[in-house]
Amino acid sequence: MVTARVVGYAYPWDVLGDPAFVSRVRALGVTEVALAASYHATRAATPLHPQHLVVEAREAALYRPVRQRAWAGHRLVPLAADWVPGDDPFGAATVRLRAAGIAVTAWIVLAHATHLGTAHPDVAVRNYRGDCYPYALCPANPEVRQYAATLAAEAVRGVPVDGVSLEACGQLGVAHHGRHEKTAGVFPPAAQRALSVCCCGYCTADWIRRGQDPDQVAERLSAAVAGVLAGTHGADAPMSELVGDRIAELVLATRRDFAAALRADVLAAVHRHAPSARITLHGRAEPWATSPDVAVDADTVRPVADPAAGADPAVPVVDAVLTACWPTTSASVEALAHTRSVLPDEVALGAYLTVLPPADPARVVDHAGALLGAGATELHLYHLGLAPPGGQQQLAEIVRRCRTDESPDDGEPDPTDADPTELGPSL
Repeated sequence: MVTARVVGYAYPWDVLGDPAFVSRVRALGVTEVALAASYHATRAATPLHPQHLVVEAREAALYRPVRQRAWAGHRLVPLAADWVPGDDPFGAATVRLRAAGIAVTAWIVLAHATHLGTAHPDVAVRNYRGDCYPYALCPANPEVRQYAATLAAEAVRGVPVDGVSLEACGQLGVAHHGRHEKTAGVFPPAAQRALSVCCCGYCTADWIRRGQDPDQVAERLSAAVAGVLAGTHGADAPMSELVGDRIAELVLATRRDFAAALRADVLAAVHRHAPSARITLHGRAEPWATSPDVAVDADTVRPVADPAAGADPAVPVVDAVLTACWPTTSASVEALAHTRSVLPDEVALGAYLTVLPPADPARVVDHAGALLGAGATELHLYHLGLAPPGGQQQLAEIVRRCRTDESPDDGEPDPTDADPTELGPSL
């Protein structure tokens, strides 16, 4: 008996072309896989795959057919993943996993597509200086919301999935961690929050609608960053201290409202094609979050009451929130506990943990236990395809730790007693 829901993450290229992948998943004791249906650009290691050791996914892509009918008239159109065999790698990998009795969650990355922000800078997030973040698509732009909803619908259209995991379902900010990033460590947290305020035309128009001069916002943000870098403001000073209560509240309200609009459009699209899918939202209880984990609170996971439609605001529209807890530190545990404290009891909380850096290999198994103790009811394991043999053993040990001592002995061998690395090729 597993006391926590356990989900392993993978890419379609991990599953396709590797006859041993399913056996390794079973050996880990994992019965559910979150499989990338749309994903950002990445260069991924595949240490156990028999055909390749590295996959270069050069741009964000939809790992389903990019149908002309669905995208006709759209300016924002995803790329097809020509670095994976076939025109429907997600669909093919899903069929293989489900045929083996493994549940599949469609892992969908939304407002994160560098090639679109590069080709169409007007849809990307901009800071107060006018610097464009092409990897970050701004939900205030109606074309971005249309793109995200269509992407989500096309990701699950015509393929049986058990759940959907929504990443970057909101605005990204200055932190990107890609393309040989050279900004890490330069801007303290307070400066990062100020530099992540989007000042695109749609966001500034909303400020004007709310009675605020955008030039004044830009001036306050500029002074805030300068003050943090000069040391006159604390490295983690709150935005209310940096720009004043009114501007902080107004800027946050704009971001929150457009993120909610994006989320509503995406969820409606998912429900049309996968009405019974379990919905997981990558998020954390940090109001200024601009990462793949969006800002969440109790209202985020509930529908807006609509008496005409008979909507019940007491019923969550999100089944689970997934919080990244990759550093094996007490801060990760505390952040997860804080997120648990703001969510309704009926919404599950998943801890997203990795056996890769920045995790400390000597602490990662105990870290998983600490996260369960802090209120996580699900463990989401990163990553079934990236982890080398030692990482596979750690994944198996984490799953073992989720098992109760009262598990009945049916005489059958425990699949987690197998060595998952023995089922893959030698390197």
